[in-house]
Amino acid sequence: MTWQVLVHGPLTRFDERVSAALVDSVPRPLSELASDLGNMTAALPVLACAMAYAVWRGRRAAAVYAGLAMAAVPLLVIPLKEWTARPGPLEPWAHGYYPSGHTATAMVAYFGAAFLVSNRLIPVAAVLTAITGTGLILRGFHWPLDVLASLALCLPLLRWPVLAARYGRAAPNARQREGRWGTPHGGTPSRPKDGSSRSA
Repeated sequence: MTWQVLVHGPLTRFDERVSAALVDSVPRPLSELASDLGNMTAALPVLACAMAYAVWRGRRAAAVYAGLAMAAVPLLVIPLKEWTARPGPLEPWAHGYYPSGHTATAMVAYFGAAFLVSNRLIPVAAVLTAITGTGLILRGFHWPLDVLASLALCLPLLRWPVLAARYGRAAPNARQREGRWGTPHGGTPSRPKDGSSRSA
């Protein structure tokens, strides 16, 4: 996608035709409301609350990884914006629309929050991210490829909170097994060297 944007290839031209057909196909207040879900003022407090909840539950590592994933978003998005210098659908004089920072923010924040709180919230995170990207396209704030590129770019970032969440669930299970058997690593209690059993 990035290569096509740089050379203005067939995929980019198709992207522009799709955008022209979709922009303002719904009332602007509705598309603006949807796109606002990717604002930092909306997405970051959700992630911050989830991080605080994870710390309270003793999952500090998972909270740290989710925070690092969010901190990496501008480090990945901003250089690509500067490099590609793609103009906007409604602002051809402006540059820096590829990839979509709002989509990246929404994806990492909402999915990160879901991983920290409960996997049952993952569908909610997917819906919020989809609404954000759709609103950005329909309002004309971004081309469809801008949104798709952000989704692809942020997938590796979500591995961090996923792995941390799995580790955080595995550790308590290991401690439960240790407490159940009374020995480290789930081993059997030791017996006296002479083979006799101890009375209670």
